Amino acid sequence: MLQVGDKAPAFTLFSSDKKEVKLEDFQGQNVVLLFFPLAFTSVCTAELCAMRDDIAYYQGLNAQILGISVDSVYTLAKFKDEQHLNFPLLSDFNKAVSTAYEALYPVFGFGMQGVSKRAAFVIDGEGVIRYAEVLENAGELPNFANVKAAIAAPN
Repeated sequence: MLQVGDKAPAFTLFSSDKKEVKLEDFQGQNVVLLFFPLAFTSVCTAELCAMRDDIAYYQGLNAQILGISVDSVYTLAKFKDEQHLNFPLLSDFNKAVSTAYEALYPVFGFGMQGVSKRAAFVIDGEGVIRYAEVLENAGELPNFANVKAAIAAPN
């Protein structure tokens, strides 16, 4: 499993806006990377809406939130629009990034294979992981207090 102090795996994904987004685009800025199983599900909606409602806190600490799931860019665009999410949602449809971050269920509910686990990573402006939490139970939420503490802590 990726640990605090490890270099974060680089990635390039397409956003719900159909634009390429790279981790390196946020060099010099903190990144909160949130993997979530599936758009439009109750726990994922609650998680991402909580981040939406608290975005001023993260922006105040120079942090960019990025949500990642294996949903298509089209599904993510509809989800983002309906929930008024104010941060990018990235499609890991090919599962490469979820795999690199060790945040992928081999089998999820209803026999679906290759769904992102719920996970939270804080990556500092130099690309170093400052917080890592990968949950086995998709019904649980990341520890947002720990995420905030990792962002606020001096590197």
